[in-house]
Amino acid sequence: MVVLVPFLLITAVFSRITILELSLPAGSGANDNKQKLSIEVIVRGKGLEIGNGKQVLARFPLLKESNVELAVDEEGLVDTSELYDLKLLSEYLVKIKGKYPAKTDAIVLMEPDIEYRVLIKVMDSVRATFVRQKGGEGEGDVLQQVVLFPDISIGDAP
Repeated sequence: MVVLVPFLLITAVFSRITILELSLPAGSGANDNKQKLSIEVIVRGKGLEIGNGKQVLARFPLLKESNVELAVDEEGLVDTSELYDLKLLSEYLVKIKGKYPAKTDAIVLMEPDIEYRVLIKVMDSVRATFVRQKGGEGEGDVLQQVVLFPDISIGDAP
């Protein structure tokens, strides 16, 4: 027991749990008269949509299976998250972030039959992305991570 207790205390210090804090969307009962920008990323079975709460701004259909190398997980299920064009989603969100640099929140809405791993990959794409910075003459390009919308709310798609 004398050896076991210090061993357990020492190893417990090195274990970490990563927690992602999510916020719930605000109710419609707010008294703000000014228009607020709302960024909604809607994940559907047919692809991704970006909206502002009132209309769809962009649609990104699923990639063709012949253009994507589909992976099979350890349970034998096909990873369908590779079919979503997350690169194009990130590029579009970078443009929005360029217009509204102070905006930090976004809403990710999902249809009921979408896999959980798709939600995680979409949230990662909404939170941050890598942007290639052209290097000067004689220098190589640099990949820089850009934080897009770290405050993410999740919900059911309409």
